[in-house]
Parts: sequence; C-alpha cells; structure tokens
Amino acid sequence: MSLPTQIVEKLAALGVRVADIDEQFVRGTGPGGQKINKTSSTVWLRHRPTGVEVRTQRERSQAINREVAWWSLVAKFEERQRSAAAEKEQEREAQRRRVRQKSWGQKRKMVATKHHRAGQKSRRGQVRDWE
Repeated sequence: MSLPTQIVEKLAALGVRVADIDEQFVRGTGPGGQKINKTSSTVWLRHRPTGVEVRTQRERSQAINREVAWWSLVAKFEERQRSAAAEKEQEREAQRRRVRQKSWGQKRKMVATKHHRAGQKSRRGQVRDWE
C-alpha cells in the first residue's frame, strides 16, 4: 500500500522521512466482540528518531484507519513545529523587553523608590559591636 502524495509531501516539507516511521497493524481493544478480536484494523505509527506515536482505531476498515493515522501523525509534527516557533518568538520578545530602554515615568519612579529606601536605611543608625 502506498501513501497519498499529499501526506508524503507534507512530511517532506516538515523534514520527516517516511523511512523513519514504523507502521504496524494490531488488534483493537474495547467493545466489538468477535470482529475486534479477529482483525488487525488498528494502525500504530511510530517515528523512531523523535518517538512520536499515533494509534488509530476509529473505523472498522484498516485502510481508512491507516490514512487517518498518517494524517494524525502529520498534524502532530505540524503542531510540534508551530509550538517550537512560538517558543522561539516568545524568547525573542522576552529578550527585547529585557534590554529596551526604560521610559521617563519608569525612571522617575525608580529614582523616587531609591531615595525612599535610602532615607529608611539612613534612619537605622550605626551597627555596634558588642565586645
């Protein structure tokens, strides 16, 4: 059985090789009686380098489950790529906020707070040695 070209193209665009994916057909679980116990309609996919796994048993047909599983795997890789890009963007934004110059109001408030603390500390008095 060959994969639809759309799936192969999407995986290639994501940098995932189809050869790195193990595909197994296993018996399903849950209600279904004799049919579920005799047929291996559940599809299990595992990407060896990353350990990403997908297991699908939605339909009775192995062919349909196979296509659903492959699309689910593509969706997982797309989500991982999106979250990595979002995390990178958040780090870049946090760095930008850390190094940007403070506004006039922030500087004024900071200096006022420092003067206030200095006044409090000056009223404490000298530390004496008890010897």
